[in-house]
Amino acid sequence: MRISKCTVAFAATVSLFSQTLATPPAFEVASVKPSNPQARLPAGMFTYPGGRIVANLCTLEYLIEQAFDVPSFQIAGGPGWMKNDRFDIEAKPPASSLSSKANPFNFKLPPNDEQRQMLQTLLEDRFQLKFHRENKEGLVYALTKGNKALKLQDSKDKNEYPWAGIGPGLVGTNISMPQFAKRLAAEFGRPVVDQTGLTGSFDFRFEYHSDDPHPDHISSVITSIQGLGLRLEASKGPVETIVIDHAEKPSEN
Repeated sequence: MRISKCTVAFAATVSLFSQTLATPPAFEVASVKPSNPQARLPAGMFTYPGGRIVANLCTLEYLIEQAFDVPSFQIAGGPGWMKNDRFDIEAKPPASSLSSKANPFNFKLPPNDEQRQMLQTLLEDRFQLKFHRENKEGLVYALTKGNKALKLQDSKDKNEYPWAGIGPGLVGTNISMPQFAKRLAAEFGRPVVDQTGLTGSFDFRFEYHSDDPHPDHISSVITSIQGLGLRLEASKGPVETIVIDHAEKPSEN
């Protein structure tokens, strides 16, 4: 059987296309090094125009949180140094990536989805990270609208960093309900799912008052949520956990 040149060319194109699909997004340039504990740098991960990411004084656990967009209570396993040793990372995506066109209005904003995938690739390459995912039924909370009038105002400045302060009382600035749910999840140590149906971003403030000089923190937060016209409902649901099977301290640059 004779195979035409067109058939060979088509097969090569399909093969190349398949390889492209199978290749995970990766940073073009990345520097990883142990942090200098004497350095006076702001701790955390920051995003800049052009898709550049800078992480200062970050533990591997925190980097995993950012890479997979999960809170620490949804990460299990891993070596003990993962929670203690700190690292600095500076990474830049390739010009062909969508992230290279990114222009975040605030450097404190979290990575976008493509940057998170690139960060996963970096962790697998430089920290030899190996993991698997587990889904188990557990306690979750649903954030819903309550029966009272909502005490949420449309945010005055859409360029403000989305932020919520908790306890006692609640204060929010330019924060969406999905973002608020994530903030509550970190407070409760349980997943919180936004089911309010509310879109956009909001400013709010609720001052909590109690006769008890040492009020229970969780109760005060729940009362404050109700004061905003919202409600938390406890239920059972799937909880995904990122289980760390292996990790090594990063190789030299």
